[in-house]
Amino acid sequence: MDLTPFINGLYGIPVIGLLFQLVGYLVAVIPPNSPNIMQQATPLALAAICGVLCERSGVVNIGIEGTMLAAAFTAWVVGVAIQPMFGTPNPSDIFGITIPLIISLAAGVGVAMAISALHAWLSISLRADQIISGTIINIAAVGLTGYLNQLISQNSPAGAGEFARFVPPTALTNLPGIGWILAMLLNQGPISISVIVLVIGTQLWLFRSRWGLRTRAVGEHPRAAETVGIDVIRLRYRNVIIGGAFAGLAGAFLSIEATNSFQDDMTAGRGFIALAAMIMGRWTPIGSFGAALLFATFLQLGQVINISPPSGELGTIMASVPPQLFDALPYILTIVILAGVVGRSIPPAADGQPYEREAAT
Repeated sequence: MDLTPFINGLYGIPVIGLLFQLVGYLVAVIPPNSPNIMQQATPLALAAICGVLCERSGVVNIGIEGTMLAAAFTAWVVGVAIQPMFGTPNPSDIFGITIPLIISLAAGVGVAMAISALHAWLSISLRADQIISGTIINIAAVGLTGYLNQLISQNSPAGAGEFARFVPPTALTNLPGIGWILAMLLNQGPISISVIVLVIGTQLWLFRSRWGLRTRAVGEHPRAAETVGIDVIRLRYRNVIIGGAFAGLAGAFLSIEATNSFQDDMTAGRGFIALAAMIMGRWTPIGSFGAALLFATFLQLGQVINISPPSGELGTIMASVPPQLFDALPYILTIVILAGVVGRSIPPAADGQPYEREAAT
């Protein structure tokens, strides 16, 4: 049955037809671009889980942006340093894994955990202002990585390479209805594919385990948690540092999986978008992942519209819009969502409040 006359009729309706054209355009461009959307969502989801673990424990961490940037730089520069030691290793058939890549990934995650430990020490032990602590981390990361990158990149060094994507069987990706979803989830490198496992694992860990119950108790009422034997200080330290590992994965993804390079400020505000995803997802891993996918869709659409705008009247209207506006779509969405969601989403009651043990009497 030919639906073209019916579709053209819908598109011809004044004003409302533009909405139908937009929906048709989205239906046409999202499935083939779904693997790229997952690529865009990976650092956002991992960074959002970092925020969830921190804030569920009562520690605000706006230094995720700087932590990701430091991890991305470290993963790349360690690859630059150790690549000559291994010559030209043969990549594994699985994700193109090599020893230099594994070492680079571990270095990026390790640095992120060290920075998170610093933030935990400032926020928990010294009870410094958590917003200021995170801001210092962001500023220091931008300055140090930018300066060091200028020194190192003058020689145009080669890094350790990048992880390869898994190519799923066409029998899966061609399945009607769900093939494009399977392609989105499976046509990825190891860090992207691990996101689904990590999201589900942390969701179960946070809401179906004793550790999760204690974490939520510490984030809601640390004084009451202490009275039943929970070590609030230790638990906060542990969760902030574990959260740093997720931010480290997000940063390393940018420099050794999405690309094989490092550019100044390559996180491009993703750490802050991840915080918005965390709030939109109501401080849950699965909710944050869903919000990250939404933000990633807008990130990808901004690029797709500039490259392949829609046809018809909708395309004419979009052609008159400055292309920079489409690049700004995810950031505009961040502002809109924060303006509409923040007042309705209730954070953990003790979020951002330093905890001091009562003196023994």
